Amino acid sequence: MNDRAHGPASGREAMENAAWAAERARRKTPHRIKVRKTALDLALIWAVIGIFLILAVAAVYLTASVLMPITLAIVVGLILGVAADRLGRLGIPPMATAVILTSLFAFLLFFIANTLATPLAELAAEAPAMLERTIERMLPYLERFEWLNVTAATFRSGPLTPEALIENMGAVLSTLATRVTPALVQGLIFFGALVFFLGSRLALRRALIIAFNDRGRRLSAIRILNSIEQSLGFYFATATLLYAAAGVVMTLIAWAGGLPMPGLWGLFAFLSSFVPYLGIAVMTLSLAISGLLTHDGLLVALAPALAFFTVHAIMENLVTPAVMGRRLEINPFMVFVAIVFWTWMWGAVGAVLAVPLSLIAMTIANEMLPQSRVQPKLPG
Repeated sequence: MNDRAHGPASGREAMENAAWAAERARRKTPHRIKVRKTALDLALIWAVIGIFLILAVAAVYLTASVLMPITLAIVVGLILGVAADRLGRLGIPPMATAVILTSLFAFLLFFIANTLATPLAELAAEAPAMLERTIERMLPYLERFEWLNVTAATFRSGPLTPEALIENMGAVLSTLATRVTPALVQGLIFFGALVFFLGSRLALRRALIIAFNDRGRRLSAIRILNSIEQSLGFYFATATLLYAAAGVVMTLIAWAGGLPMPGLWGLFAFLSSFVPYLGIAVMTLSLAISGLLTHDGLLVALAPALAFFTVHAIMENLVTPAVMGRRLEINPFMVFVAIVFWTWMWGAVGAVLAVPLSLIAMTIANEMLPQSRVQPKLPG
């Protein structure tokens, strides 16, 4: 009898509790309301994005003296990451590995500077005579254009007095004080950042991965970091071998073309190849000018520049894609824009960093958007 009396009431309570639970769940469930954006809203969004980009570019430009050597150290550290991992497997501590690799890199830079010192000193000693020969060669062509008002007296300077020498010496010392001192400070920042980045690379990598909450994003971060190190390491290892071969060929071309200091031309060809488009253009123009100063015949004078341009074009369009494959291809237009942008921002160091930064950006984009991977072409 009691069960019959309490049965309907218990059923109503259960139904009421279920209804209240459903209502609470409905209230907690977020409802997405679609709001149609007007043209003014879109303009406001793009204005905010544009202001942020302008401020970011200004910050990068104004902090170049500090940000540039640190960025260069990070890129070099990523390139040396494979070597650091191999030394770590041998039981060498991370900081000792960092000191070893940084010392080897510093020795390489010192070797290149020492190799360039003697030829550049000879070139500086011959600069007045070369300038005089250049004026004698170009003056007949320039005199044909009367509106230029160019004569032999245009290139003649007055007598060099002691007062003028002292005044010029002050300008030279001022230039050295304003240029050399910041360069030395930036060099110290670079080597310090490189040592500490290589020493704490694994810890920074681990902290970056743990910063993500879910497992999928952590796996994506691991994949992106591995791809960046592998892409940079493979590209620069392969490019170094290919451009070293180009330097040897350039040395032979300069020797056969009768140019002075063929070894220096080979070294310049090796170094300039790491800056696509800009380095090759400067190298070809320099070869043409040197040929015109060395030989009287036009074809003989331009032969070394044409030979170098042809060899480099064959290497960039046939050899490099065949060796590197399609895994390191970047759109040539994007590379050109990156070179112009970073050269404007950071000068020569920016031109060197343009390809690595573009490669890092493309690697991140390819890993985050695997369905829409772009396979453009990477110049050397």
